[in-house]
Amino acid sequence: MIIAIGLVAMLYRATLGVAEGRMTLGDLVMINAFMIQLYIPLNFLGVLYREIKQSLTDLDKMFTLMEKEREIADRPEATSLAAGPATDWTVRFENVDFAYDSNRQILRDVSFEIPAGKTVAVVGPSGSGKSTLARLLYRFYDVQQGRITIAGRDVRNVTQASVRQSIGIVPQDTVLFNDTVEYNIAYGRPGSSRAEVEEAARAARIHAFIDSTPRGYQTMVGERGLKLSGGEKQRVAIARTLLKNPPILIFDEATSALDSANEKAIRAELKSAARNKTTLLIAHRLSTVVDAHEILGVMEAGRIIERGTHRELLAQGGRYADMWALQRSSEREAGEAGLQEVIGM
Repeated sequence: MIIAIGLVAMLYRATLGVAEGRMTLGDLVMINAFMIQLYIPLNFLGVLYREIKQSLTDLDKMFTLMEKEREIADRPEATSLAAGPATDWTVRFENVDFAYDSNRQILRDVSFEIPAGKTVAVVGPSGSGKSTLARLLYRFYDVQQGRITIAGRDVRNVTQASVRQSIGIVPQDTVLFNDTVEYNIAYGRPGSSRAEVEEAARAARIHAFIDSTPRGYQTMVGERGLKLSGGEKQRVAIARTLLKNPPILIFDEATSALDSANEKAIRAELKSAARNKTTLLIAHRLSTVVDAHEILGVMEAGRIIERGTHRELLAQGGRYADMWALQRSSEREAGEAGLQEVIGM
């Protein structure tokens, strides 16, 4: 406001000077040019001042956050999780109880084992505690009762960094950085070569898409991957995990954003990637878990009420069999509706 008022006052005085004959029209133009040259830098200084104030505020918030104690911290005597070719990467949940809030229990006395090199799937309705299993294994939280072991060691007695180094996770909500596609895939294993990144992208069935873009692997994905579709983001996350090549894999609805054709292709790649790895597979689509060595189905109210292979659970005629029949019926109805729409066109 001060700058604008000063500019108007100067031009007004100059205009009076021209009207009274004390100044020429060229003098007025010169004064206007000088004022513009002065006005633009002053306006920039105002923007710069606001940016500095905002940055100082952000710094204050950052340091305040860093001073807070972490809820989940390594114990003083914690050691690294032993890793090696001969390590038995068996994962066990032993009588696990957990609640985010004391008024709402999520897991109740959950016990199961994922043998080394095998795949165990978990199915059930939303809110039954399936994704909580992955969060506990990754040690975002600690259990209230019972324990979780990896290679025979309680995860609370080893460092978080070593646990997470041994686990690769493909989440339902993929987090991407505002950088290139190559950077986001290579984040799974920093220092990877371009050839290794491309190999992982091919395995995740996204290389053809990346190669078709004008900048290829240097394509920017935007903030949180907003320039990519849901399926493309999920395939980038799959490629990232395949590149990391950890001994333990967690697939949390890893194909939920893919169409049927790509889902079938990706499922084959995930099956190949999970070979000889300890794998926890969390899914709503039962078609993605039929090849699992054991299915924990169904989880309800934090408890496992059925378990067995796909055929065993169908033979039991319980909740899993009902869910399977319902999903198959829905797929058939969707296919018939699509066919009728094509015929109508």
